[in-house]
Amino acid sequence: MITSRAAVEELLDRIETADLHTNAVCTLHPDALGQAEALDAEAAAGRTRSPLHGRAILVKDNVDTHDLPTTAGSLALADAPPPVRDAALVQRLRAAGMVVLGKTNLSEWANIRDGNSASGWSAYGGLTRNPYGLNRSAGGSSSGSGAALAAGLAPFAIGTETDGSISCPAAFNGCVGIKPTVGLVPTTGVVPISSSQDSPGPMAMTVRDAAALLSVLADDGVDYAAHAVPGRLAGKRIGVPRATYWGYSPHADAAAERAVALLAAEGATIVDHTDLPEIGEQAWADELTVLLVELRHGLAGYLAGRPGDVPRTLEEVVQYNRDHADLELAHFGQSLFEQALEGPTVDDDAYREARDRCVALTRTDGIDKVLREHALDALVTPSYAPAAPIDLVNPEAHPGSCTSATAMAGYPLLTVPTELAAGLPVAVSFWGGSGSERTLVEIAHGYELARDRSTGPLPEPTFPTFV
Repeated sequence: MITSRAAVEELLDRIETADLHTNAVCTLHPDALGQAEALDAEAAAGRTRSPLHGRAILVKDNVDTHDLPTTAGSLALADAPPPVRDAALVQRLRAAGMVVLGKTNLSEWANIRDGNSASGWSAYGGLTRNPYGLNRSAGGSSSGSGAALAAGLAPFAIGTETDGSISCPAAFNGCVGIKPTVGLVPTTGVVPISSSQDSPGPMAMTVRDAAALLSVLADDGVDYAAHAVPGRLAGKRIGVPRATYWGYSPHADAAAERAVALLAAEGATIVDHTDLPEIGEQAWADELTVLLVELRHGLAGYLAGRPGDVPRTLEEVVQYNRDHADLELAHFGQSLFEQALEGPTVDDDAYREARDRCVALTRTDGIDKVLREHALDALVTPSYAPAAPIDLVNPEAHPGSCTSATAMAGYPLLTVPTELAAGLPVAVSFWGGSGSERTLVEIAHGYELARDRSTGPLPEPTFPTFV
């Protein structure tokens, strides 16, 4: 059996070569080998902390680590001392005996700085590229986490999602991402956007590995990997909200149709046209109001606890960016930050009413209603269109995605790759109600097994590629 040290040495070698193409890792741990050796010694002495003892993991750079910088991609935090303590979820990784290999790049401030931001770019970490097409987006905001997995730089990674930030890079980079129910994984020590929508979660190359990592992260003590076993698809009722979540990408649609056929062949009952309310202009405006209000409030609370000479409020971050515009604002602005400063506060009725409408649309009249009326275990949809070309000049364009309803509801979303379309990964996402992670793992693992029997896992990317 390979030792942790040998596995980490191999990963460090691969990062030295492959990450020249992807730029997924922004900070390496200077004592990764020392961590591995200590864990090997524990294992040799008969102490294994968890099934993931000695395994290496990369952590998104908006998650606090006491021994590495946490920057959220911003130069405003780059020269500050590391946070005083690990984020709660990193404490759990270390307690489980995992090797914190380093930090992954992200879309700066988790893609909340500007409406025209470029996914995968930060002033601190530069531009992360998709291993399947180096001129293609790695998605965001957990860009480096997704790209690192696809490039074989680590077997596990941490992402965070507010609306799409695990699901998108998982879909674009051909890996598995679980956005848990909000609150299942603690957010203490994670640079915040939204207290009602933020959810850190596991990313890996298989459903079983992602489920095993969720078992380490989650508050409930459930062994999610125990649900990634064969034979759990038979009898499951899976809805297809075709009118509302199909139609934005022929490639994604075709792959999702083949996935639905595989689910049916494995014994699942497919319930078609289990449609959800449209996310219209009012809902988009309401979600943005909620995010910006909670960002302004939550970021001030987070920055107050950071050591060193750093901005302490969103106002000070905005001013820092203006003072360093040649570096921070080189590719896009900070319109959302500025809008947050001009908008309502957490004490205003406008904020509370916007949040109430989001919950009513996506929970009460949306996911909860559809699951109940059709007696469904889950929903399945295409995830995203194949990754678009990187463009640091024009606004980023996504023809559609599957994430906003579950984001506003605070409900889980599990994204699994299906196949390559024009050389780029596409994926499906499984939705459920609050706390439905076990069921989603069973369904997604069953689909993954059926996919592997039918067409095999996704081919690994090659370097360099342009598609």
